[in-house]
Amino acid sequence: MARYKIAVNMEFVRSADKSFEWGVRKAAEIGYSYVEPMVHTGWELLSEVGYFHSFSMEEDPLLMREICERAGVRVSSISGHSPLMKPEAAVPRLTRAIVFADACGARFVNTDEMLKPDWMDDAFAHEVMRYTLTKALQVAARHRVYICVEPHGIYTQTSEGLLRILGLVESPWLGINWDTGNAYLAGAEDPYEGLERVRDHVRHVHAKDISIEQSEQERGKVTGTPVGCACGDGVVDWERVLSILDPLERELFFSVECATVEQAERSLTFLTQLMGDRVVRD
Repeated sequence: MARYKIAVNMEFVRSADKSFEWGVRKAAEIGYSYVEPMVHTGWELLSEVGYFHSFSMEEDPLLMREICERAGVRVSSISGHSPLMKPEAAVPRLTRAIVFADACGARFVNTDEMLKPDWMDDAFAHEVMRYTLTKALQVAARHRVYICVEPHGIYTQTSEGLLRILGLVESPWLGINWDTGNAYLAGAEDPYEGLERVRDHVRHVHAKDISIEQSEQERGKVTGTPVGCACGDGVVDWERVLSILDPLERELFFSVECATVEQAERSLTFLTQLMGDRVVRD
């Protein structure tokens, strides 16, 4: 039976206009043992002045680990979202994120296909993604880190599309980061039936709930959303999600993706109570 670890994606402090280090301390204060940092290349202005939580990969990866250890938390995974159809950006971004994950003791880097250029047809797009993933997975294999593709774009909004991307490259280090909110909001298929079809490939979960209001306004019109509401406050059937994942014989991170500190607090309480003795406490 699956066992679960609860983490929080650092997006929960985006609305607070605070730094990565502030967000890590806040996650620890709430009670999280794991965080999922977002990384970027170059020197992003808002992050440099402490108004945004993303962490520059120009820094030493051990600095990220040091900041987390000081707060008493660990890195669960890296949010290394990269445009798979733009290899000149995605290959260096993904490979550096993999090195960061390994240095911090994390085994997962999450990404999606992002946007398709208008001048690419479907066949061309998948060949480009094959190239990107082939290059990145060579690094992933050396570092024993999974690249996890999540539902968030035109191809990944269905289980069929996700499986097609996973089939582009034969590698045990390519898996799925199941985003509960994006899968629901896309409306391209029943999200629970979709999860059942891809379950064996799921290595990581973004625990994202969708409010009734957002569902009514956007379902079927978008393929994803940056953050959701507090887990348990929205439309996602969490008991059904767990019943689908429970048969997996591995540990899975549920990384909460919500919009505020207060939502992160309530999400942790909700998921801890729901999962009960299936939560790994370490």
